[in-house]
Amino acid sequence: MTKAELRKKYKALRKNLSFETIEDYSISIANQLIKMPIWEHSFYHIFLSIEEQKEVNTDYILSILSGKDKNILVSKSNFETNTMTHFLLTDSTKIKKNHYNIPEPVDGIEITDDKIDVVFIPLLAFDKKGNRIGYGKGFYDRFLANCKPETIKIGLSFFEAEEEISHVLESDIQLDFCVTNYQIHSFK
Repeated sequence: MTKAELRKKYKALRKNLSFETIEDYSISIANQLIKMPIWEHSFYHIFLSIEEQKEVNTDYILSILSGKDKNILVSKSNFETNTMTHFLLTDSTKIKKNHYNIPEPVDGIEITDDKIDVVFIPLLAFDKKGNRIGYGKGFYDRFLANCKPETIKIGLSFFEAEEEISHVLESDIQLDFCVTNYQIHSFK
C-alpha cells in the first residue's frame, strides 16, 4: 500500500477505537516499554498526545520517566519550517494546545537535538523493516536526522506491523523499535 492509502486506513482504524480501548492499549504499551533496556540514559523526548487524533496516551510513559527521575523533553512545532524546538518538561512548564490541538510548551529551557538519547515517536503505521508513516509533514524525519546516530528511536502503535510500506524515501528515518500493546518489534 502507498503511504496515502495507509494513512487513510489507520486514521479510520483509530477513529473506531473507544476511549477505554485507547487507555487499555496505552497502559499495555507503557508496560512493554518497562521491559526494554533503555532506562540508563538521561534525556528522553516524548510527544504529548493529541486526544482528537486518538493517539497513544503518553501520560503513562511520562509517569515512568518521572518515577525514574529522567530529563523529559517535549516539543513545540514551527509550521512555517516544519521543525520542532525541544524544551525540558518541568513542574513550571506551561502547556497549551496549538491550532492543530497539539499540546505544546509555551516556553522553557531549550535542549538541542544532539543531547537527546531516546525518542518516543507517534505514528499511524509501521512495517516489518522499521519504516513508519506519520501525518506527512516530515517533522520527525527532520528532527531525527539531527539527533546523534546512537539516539534510540521508538515508535508507539496501537496496531501491528504492515508487511511493507512502499515508496520509502531516503530522507525517511527508520525506527530502532516499535512498541505495541502486544509486543516489542526490534529493527536493529
